[in-house]
Amino acid sequence: MSTIAFIGLGNMGGPMAANLVKAGHRVVGVDVTEAAIAHHVEAGGERAASIADAVAGADVVVTMLPSGREVSALYLGPSGIIAKAKAGALLIDSSTIDVDTARAVAKAAADKGFAMLDGPVSGGVGGAAGGTLTFMCGGEDDTFARAKPLLEAMGKTIVHAGGPGNGQAAKICNNMILGITMIATSEAFVLAEKLGLDAQKLFDIASKSSGQSWSLTTYCPVPGPVPTSPANRDYQPGFTAAMMLKDLKLAQDAARSANAVTPLGAEATSLYGLFAAQGGSATDFSGIVRFLRGK
Repeated sequence: MSTIAFIGLGNMGGPMAANLVKAGHRVVGVDVTEAAIAHHVEAGGERAASIADAVAGADVVVTMLPSGREVSALYLGPSGIIAKAKAGALLIDSSTIDVDTARAVAKAAADKGFAMLDGPVSGGVGGAAGGTLTFMCGGEDDTFARAKPLLEAMGKTIVHAGGPGNGQAAKICNNMILGITMIATSEAFVLAEKLGLDAQKLFDIASKSSGQSWSLTTYCPVPGPVPTSPANRDYQPGFTAAMMLKDLKLAQDAARSANAVTPLGAEATSLYGLFAAQGGSATDFSGIVRFLRGK
């Protein structure tokens, strides 16, 4: 059993921490909201008086934070994780942030003798609760090997993507594909409607043909063909349009930094930006089909 400090107990972090508790670990939680801490305690976790107290006695520190700004401040600040964690602690950041910040924080951690892994996740709130997340990990081989048993308590698929920052690179590349394919799939269904082609018929054909994708067969953006998709519950989110926009912006930042050409990624970012600005932020990202219909 390890003592784990878990910082960030929101919609994703809370159930992830709960799964670590279920696996038999002592999990000391920290969050800015009392409700999140209360849920953590109800799940069998412990509360800490401060971040410094949480990390001082922890074998492992896991963070799940909103952006690179928070990650940088929390790890690099004078009372932050790198300054206060005990020697030899394993550091895992599961936030989705920009690659440059992930690599800068990993270097600062390594300079102080800490093993650190960037391990962003895919699978949404349902995957966090069910322990079926995919972890995309960046870090040294021995760091990944050390972290893997802990990650397996929270996820089903654990992939080592390479050195520091490569977990974040994998996450934003994957989600750029997802954002683009969801728009393409939605456009096809909107066109089918205009042409008088039944949505189920299009699904039956495309799902067995060259148009097949995860956005079609698992997360179909129109009601009916895939009963478990958000389209069947008025686009209540599993993954909000705001979160998709965040990841697409991160991909565009990385593309500029790496001098990569991503015209479809740029267009997807623009379309999700318009969708969010017109009130779609809290809607599931597949709800962009309604925006493309002009609604």
